[in-house]
Amino acid sequence: MRIAVFGLGYVGVVSAACLARDGHQIIGVDPQAEKVALVNAGQPPIIEAGVAGLVADAVAAGRLRATSDPAEAVAATEMSLVCVGTPSRRNGSLDTGAVERVCGQIGAAVAAAGKPHLVVMRSTVLPGTMRGLVIPALEAAAGGAAALLKIANNPEFLRESTAVADYDAPPKTVVGAAEPETAAAVMALYERIPGPKFATELEIAEMVKYADNAWHAAKVAFGNEIGNIAKALDIDSHKVMEIFCEDRKLNISPAYLRPGFAFGGSCLPKDLRALTYKGRELDLELPVLESLMRSNAVQIDRAVERVLETGARRVAMLGISFKAGTDDLRESPQVALVERLIGKGLDLRIYDRNVHLARLVGANRAYIEDRIPHISRLLSEDLAGVAAHGELVILGNSDPEFRRLPELLSPGQRVLDLVRLAGLEAIGAGYDGVNW
Repeated sequence: MRIAVFGLGYVGVVSAACLARDGHQIIGVDPQAEKVALVNAGQPPIIEAGVAGLVADAVAAGRLRATSDPAEAVAATEMSLVCVGTPSRRNGSLDTGAVERVCGQIGAAVAAAGKPHLVVMRSTVLPGTMRGLVIPALEAAAGGAAALLKIANNPEFLRESTAVADYDAPPKTVVGAAEPETAAAVMALYERIPGPKFATELEIAEMVKYADNAWHAAKVAFGNEIGNIAKALDIDSHKVMEIFCEDRKLNISPAYLRPGFAFGGSCLPKDLRALTYKGRELDLELPVLESLMRSNAVQIDRAVERVLETGARRVAMLGISFKAGTDDLRESPQVALVERLIGKGLDLRIYDRNVHLARLVGANRAYIEDRIPHISRLLSEDLAGVAAHGELVILGNSDPEFRRLPELLSPGQRVLDLVRLAGLEAIGAGYDGVNW
């Protein structure tokens, strides 16, 4: 395929070199004459392992050249990859000036060329940028030729110093597009690349890159704060984290990473409080760890707001233990939610087959009798009756019994799902999720 690559920085040069190596005809585009001259001389304008040889080979084979003329590049190609920078402004907002400028150049060039062109955004842009800026800029510049444009988002997952290796073996390949055929055309560039491939919506493709990088930043900060505590206690933090990373069932896994409701139970809140208290004893500043309980509380605040926004006065709560299959109510965020809603004057009824006073013993019974006796009076063993009570039905945990919920509902009842139990989306317009 004939491809123009706009922006000859790290992402652009690596993408151009690897695509040329794979047999595509590539034209690099950059406003800096020095970069264009270097590429045309077979030299990369960046320092990156493996790139120099790829650029030299591609230029020698006639599969890679560079220009400062966008119109020339678009006229000679079928696809443009936009790989320009999106740096931070002083206030932290994203500077999309280069993206908008290039989109204007490509749109105008497509109008002049008068032939179909696929524009692929590789630059990192915030969710909504494709529809709010990229597509309008391209279409405005193309004018009456806007119908010739096909547009996609294809975030890169390249790390500096290992970018060629990452291109050849990415953790995933993601293409966002409005039309399946557009996504397929972009995905064809990577048919020989291993790893999972996802053709998805534009906004999901935009958001995935930010989720990745925020998670990577969180992992670094978390590891460093564990290291702060370990060093203060004369513990080898690297040995601690080596063992931590061997747990691929919970620690290095999808577990706990699905958006939903707040965490709870008898372990996570208690142990997090103890660890941050120990940090204070050691005169350590641990902003990441110390923010987690507050972040958790914000999720409960959001759920309260979502309930109140519905205007419902009668509420059914299905599942009050912090997760299905347990009768433990200690630190349950579902209990905290119920207490907040009672305080707002709502009429609640609660069903949880694992939480019935007559069957509870020991700490769980004592917790209900001593700490939340007012909630125990709202518990019922009649699922259908509780469900029928609610103008709004809140799904609190993922007990398989709640898969029956659609057949228990009457017209007009609404559902707020805290756990995303599979199949409940079929309820339709009355269904909503707390974080989706």
